[in-house]
Amino acid sequence: MSFSFFDRTELDAARSQRIVDDALSGCDDGELYLEYAQSEAFVFDDGRLKTASYDVSQGLGLRAVLGETSAYAHASELSEESLKRAASSVAAVRTGASGTLGEGPPRTNRTLYTDANPLEAVPFDVKTKLLEEINAYARAKDPRVRQVSASLSGEWAVVEIMRPGGLIVRDVRPLVRLNVSVTAGEGDKQESGSTGAGGRETYDRLLAPDFWQAQVDEALRMALVNLEAVPAPAGEMEVVLGPGWTGVLLHEAVGHGLEGDFNRKKTSAFAGLLNEQVAAKGVTVIDDGTLEGRRGSLTVDDEGTPTSKTVLIEDGILKGFMQDRLNARLMGVAPTGNGRRESFEHSPMPRMTNTYMLGGDHSQAELIESVKDGIFAVNFSGGQVDITSGKFVFNCTEAYRIEGGKIGAPLKNVALIGDGPTVMKRVSMIGNDFSLDPGIGVCGKAGQGVPVGVGQPSLKIDRLTVGGAGA
Repeated sequence: MSFSFFDRTELDAARSQRIVDDALSGCDDGELYLEYAQSEAFVFDDGRLKTASYDVSQGLGLRAVLGETSAYAHASELSEESLKRAASSVAAVRTGASGTLGEGPPRTNRTLYTDANPLEAVPFDVKTKLLEEINAYARAKDPRVRQVSASLSGEWAVVEIMRPGGLIVRDVRPLVRLNVSVTAGEGDKQESGSTGAGGRETYDRLLAPDFWQAQVDEALRMALVNLEAVPAPAGEMEVVLGPGWTGVLLHEAVGHGLEGDFNRKKTSAFAGLLNEQVAAKGVTVIDDGTLEGRRGSLTVDDEGTPTSKTVLIEDGILKGFMQDRLNARLMGVAPTGNGRRESFEHSPMPRMTNTYMLGGDHSQAELIESVKDGIFAVNFSGGQVDITSGKFVFNCTEAYRIEGGKIGAPLKNVALIGDGPTVMKRVSMIGNDFSLDPGIGVCGKAGQGVPVGVGQPSLKIDRLTVGGAGA
């Protein structure tokens, strides 16, 4: 499905441009953000289809920026009248305005994902049949399976960003995701395991039997491992992190602290440390919105700036921050394509895309063999972090004891507690098994959620507080 805002709505391109030019006259920056989105979600639980939803949203957001101040107005009606009302609403920021409009973002012909609409390509009954097959396959795999939940979701969004002077940037963004959760039990005891995958693509990969069966197998494996889990120890000890999704710890404990707004306002634990050693040697952290088809990738950000591969930490040295246009201008640096917003209802801010740590030279086996008494954390659920201090708490969904360099019993109720800057300096070994997460990340900041990616190799952290049964 193609979509043109000026062919399918009451908006006229030339008149809209004149309104935008006038509304932002004298401002330092600003843009009109137009969005049209279709989304659907299917949830299969307790042996039946529980939810099947379809939504369409559209709207506009107009932003005017002068100095550090932004005025933002949005409307769900795509009409000239609603645009004029938005222009009137942001006029307050222009009082006495004498700013100079900054240069617009560079153009790009790069494409990182298909513009095909995943919602239209696959019939309704094929999607629901997939969830039924997932349920039947999981229950047939093992008699201990007691509950199966599966969900499939998709989105197709078109955005256009109009700037003063006539620059219009357009992006078409698909997004799909499959999640599987399996609960297994023996007697009065039961535990769960879950997996998920997705990206900026159509449903084709998710519908392939080999793919979704592997997701079910993994969820069941995790549930059965957790059935055997014993209470975790507590205290400060060595910790080995597995590759891939465990990069969510890096995302929360370090990534948010490297976003431009927190550093400009000096509320980040990393503020004022540019070009200083903030992590162990060998630690290189990158935010990269240019990875093809990845969940966190964008051809252009929500201000129209092409995304980039931004080196944040190189060999332990802090090299840069993730920037939107406002914070980049105020800090005297270039935007990095990290200006993101949840929807037309929200003003953009610096956000991560795909944030990861590069691999090293050691095998995972070498990391584990070097630990006398510690924890092997394979998977996480959620966590909390304080940006100013960098302190975090993460809960593990799969973890094991390490004793004498060998993996021992699986553990339950494992929490990892620490602060980002300290943990990064305690990385003593970096694995050669770098991988990205399967495409399930959602990042929250200031009430806005956006899709993101994470990744890392296996890591050994010399000391980290583990909260468990003894805590």
